[in-house]
Amino acid sequence: MSSDDQPNGAEQLALIRETVRKARPPRAKPRTWRDAAMAEHLPVARVLVNKGVVHLDRTFDYAVPAELDAEARPGVRVRVRFGAGKGQVRGGRREGGGLVDGFLVERVATSDYQGPLAALAQVVSPEPVLSPALLTLARQVAERYAGSLADVLQLAVPPRHAKAEAAASPAPPPPPPAPGPGDWERYPQGPGFLAALARGESPRAVWTALPGPQWADELARAVAATLASGRGALVVLPDGRTTARLDAALTRLVGPGQHAVLTADAGPEQRYRSWLAVHRGAVRAAIGTRAAMFAPVRDLGLVALWEDGDSGHSEDHAPQPHAREVLVLRATREAGAEGPPAPAFLLGSVGCTVEAAQLVRGGWAHPLAAPRDTTRALAPRVRTIGDTEVARDPAARAARLPSLAWETAREGLRHGPVLVQVPRRGYAPRLACDRCREPARCRNCSGPLEAPDAERLTCGWCGRTETDWHCEACGGARLRARVVGARRTAEELGRAFPAVPVRTSGREQVLDTVPGGPALVVSTPGAEPVADGGYAAALLLDGWAQLARPDLRAEEEALRRWLGAAALVRGQGAGGTVVVVAEPTLRPVQALVRWDPVGHALRELEERAERHFPPVSRMAAVSGPPTAVSAFLAEAELPPEAEILGPVPLPVTPPGRPRRPGGPPPGEQWNRALVRVPLGGGTRLAQALKAARAARTARRGAGVEQVLVRIDPPDIG
Repeated sequence: MSSDDQPNGAEQLALIRETVRKARPPRAKPRTWRDAAMAEHLPVARVLVNKGVVHLDRTFDYAVPAELDAEARPGVRVRVRFGAGKGQVRGGRREGGGLVDGFLVERVATSDYQGPLAALAQVVSPEPVLSPALLTLARQVAERYAGSLADVLQLAVPPRHAKAEAAASPAPPPPPPAPGPGDWERYPQGPGFLAALARGESPRAVWTALPGPQWADELARAVAATLASGRGALVVLPDGRTTARLDAALTRLVGPGQHAVLTADAGPEQRYRSWLAVHRGAVRAAIGTRAAMFAPVRDLGLVALWEDGDSGHSEDHAPQPHAREVLVLRATREAGAEGPPAPAFLLGSVGCTVEAAQLVRGGWAHPLAAPRDTTRALAPRVRTIGDTEVARDPAARAARLPSLAWETAREGLRHGPVLVQVPRRGYAPRLACDRCREPARCRNCSGPLEAPDAERLTCGWCGRTETDWHCEACGGARLRARVVGARRTAEELGRAFPAVPVRTSGREQVLDTVPGGPALVVSTPGAEPVADGGYAAALLLDGWAQLARPDLRAEEEALRRWLGAAALVRGQGAGGTVVVVAEPTLRPVQALVRWDPVGHALRELEERAERHFPPVSRMAAVSGPPTAVSAFLAEAELPPEAEILGPVPLPVTPPGRPRRPGGPPPGEQWNRALVRVPLGGGTRLAQALKAARAARTARRGAGVEQVLVRIDPPDIG
């Protein structure tokens, strides 16, 4: 070929561009539908746009093009143009604005808006993923937590995955037969509860589970009984490990194909495929972590929650709903007055939260527990550092590993593995009486006292300075605050027992199970693996560190974590022993010794009622820059019965450290105020705070600083 026949550089570049253009055709932008015909029947679509700002928390009207008439059904995902000015009208339709995703909520004949409407830009998918029941639930959650409906739908409906959506879901399997009572026979009301589920009834129960790993089989039987009645079931669990255990128990009991697992660990495609199977009715049971609380189960007959005190049930994203409260809404309001009955409700845990005790005391749910004799027989023996041990070892109460703990570990290793629970790093100390360990509280609002420096005592809630503190329990005037680190626990135990393997389970690596042979298993709370045959003994170290957290729930949370670890130990009839290294006279320690979580929760509930703390009241936390918080509280039209505590400064988040829920961004100084109302005023409080947020958000362009509002936060200090 001559040089004249060869293409020059410009021609070669043009050929390359043409080849790329043909290989990958550009994606066409959604049409503006200028001069296009509109749908003749119900030509107006009401769309909830995914903006997530409170002042736009409503539907917007759009015209439905005739070509989209068949696909534009209520519940589908759509794309619309949002933000066009009134002057941008061509061909009788408003144009301009940015493309925004949203949900088509309903089709109507006419619009309340008098001007020209923009047209739906695109129906993203013909799959109606937003059912009327799910929309109603999302509205209730947004109202309960003073949030926007768009934010709730972000949590309720997973992102679309085209490949998963294109795949057909299988036909639903036939209902399984009603299961036998199994381990539910250990509870006097257990067989009757299962029988009621199998008959299609809707009982409500707060279940105090017995120690041991049988809880998964018991939950599976409750789900199977509900499926046998022809209804659906939903179970929400705190993490992937507990979800996997229930998944295995359900598969053993009813076989594969009867339930779907909804967890983020499955990946976007599989999670959306499982969610669609639930939504389409291909399966009638769903289990999963907190996002599953919105699962659109058909003919819902049971909602269940395991370990409601676990922080994994509290959503981190706005409006930060708690799975327990969402399931209570579903069990209370999901069915309309003319619809099917509301689903049954089952709240299960080895311990008992104050909120669970409130459900029982208020008559909304009934207790479901085993007799005391059965509980004592299955629970391990719990020992503390009492006067006898102090007489033998005067340093026992001050030692991190007193002689009783060493002896228990040595004896336990002769018969199997020994669990050692140590607190996580990052616990902040709370001030308490040096003599009786009673938490130091403000005389004005009963908030926790803090020591910002060596000269002052201030309240962490209302900010008042305490000048002459004395303990209300014993009259002591000295305070203490101590947190003992646990980083080197594994190394210390390894040196003390050189012939025994030491395994760790925590943030870096969480073990699911361990063999039944002798071993020391060092774990942080919540990461304890299950031992084959149960642990021979358990050491609960640094009890003071858990009880000294500056949180209203410190004692409740410490007891819940101790019970969770002790429940993995063999019963006292098999020699199981637990040693808790904490002051033996403290109420949580005594509740652990007696294995009486319900009694502890009831006493805690009585104290909170005297001090007007949640759950007998409703409380909101307002945090943000100091000037913004003060201005927000001045602008908000709060209910007359509202009581404002604070504002007080929040701890500054160090650079490079994760931001705590409700805390300031790294390096910024924020204040926080607590707004408290009686229980009946919760709806009015949420409405007032949402209206104030909407007003400030609408003025965002004017340099108005925004605030963060959290309703009933689990960590109020």
